[in-house]
Amino acid sequence: LSQDLKRYIFRLMSKVDGLYGIAITDRDGVPVLKVSNEHAPEMALRPGFLVTFSMAADQGSKMGLGKNQRIVCMYSAYQVVHFNKAPLMVTLVANSTANTGMILSLEDELTDALQDLRQAVDVA
Repeated sequence: LSQDLKRYIFRLMSKVDGLYGIAITDRDGVPVLKVSNEHAPEMALRPGFLVTFSMAADQGSKMGLGKNQRIVCMYSAYQVVHFNKAPLMVTLVANSTANTGMILSLEDELTDALQDLRQAVDVA
C-alpha cells in the first residue's frame, strides 16, 4: 500500500511546478508517509514543525467558526499548505512562487487516495 501511495503522491506532485514535498502525519505530528524531491527544505518536513500546524488547526477550530480545514502559510522562500483530514494532517511544501490555487486543487485527489490510510490510523 505505501509504495503505491508514494508513487501516486509523487505523480500528484509533478502536476504543480514548485511543489517540493507532501507529508502525511497523524494528529500528533508523527510522520505516516513523506514524499519529497531534492528541493524540499528538511526543516519543513520534520515532526516538530508538522505538529505545530496540527495544534494550530485544533486551536483554530475552538474560535467558534467551525472545524479548521486548511491552513496556508507564506514565507519568503516557501509556502506551506495544510489540509486537516482528521485523523491525518496533509502538509504540502512548495516554493513561494508556486501556484497556491493549484496546490489547493490537489486536496480532493489526496483525500480520495488517503481513504484507506485514514481508516488504518483511526483504528490504531
